[in-house]
Amino acid sequence: MEAIGLFYGSDTGTTEDIVEKIKNTFSKEIEVHNIANSSKEDLEKYEKLILASPTWGSGDLQADWEDFENNLSKIDFSNKTIALVGLGDQESYSDTFCNSLSHLYEYVKKGKVVGKTSAEGYYFEDSDSVIDGEFVGLAIDDVNQDELTNERIEAWVKQIEGSF
Repeated sequence: MEAIGLFYGSDTGTTEDIVEKIKNTFSKEIEVHNIANSSKEDLEKYEKLILASPTWGSGDLQADWEDFENNLSKIDFSNKTIALVGLGDQESYSDTFCNSLSHLYEYVKKGKVVGKTSAEGYYFEDSDSVIDGEFVGLAIDDVNQDELTNERIEAWVKQIEGSF
C-alpha cells in the first residue's frame, strides 16, 4: 500500500498538532513532513498528498510554505490526488479566513483535489478559499471553535479516505 505524504508548515505548533490528529484518524499509512525540511523531490515522490498550512497576516501562507512556493509552481500535480487543510482565526481575521487554502489550491487544482467542506457553521466575512459555498479543503479554527476540531477532522477523513 502506497503511503500518503502529508506536508505541513507550523510556527506555533497548532498545525503540527492538527496534522497528528489527521494522521491518527486515517486508517492508511501517512508519512508526515515539515515543509521547512522538504524538497520538491520529496513532494513529487507521492501520488497522494495532504498539504496543510495556517493562514498568517492578512491571508498569507505560513512562512515556510511561502519559502517553498517557487517549488510548488514546478511540480506537476495533474496525476496526483491532493487534499488541503487550512487553519485560521475567523474572528480576528474574518475577511481572510483560511486563505492559505486558496494559495495552495492554485498550485494543485490541475490534480484530483478531494476533501472540499461546507462553509456552514463558520462565522467569517470573506474567504478566497470558498467556492460555491464550500472550502477547497478542510478549514479549522482551533482558536474560536476548538470544540469542533476533532469532529471536523473525523468527518473529513471519513469523506476523503476512499479517494486515497
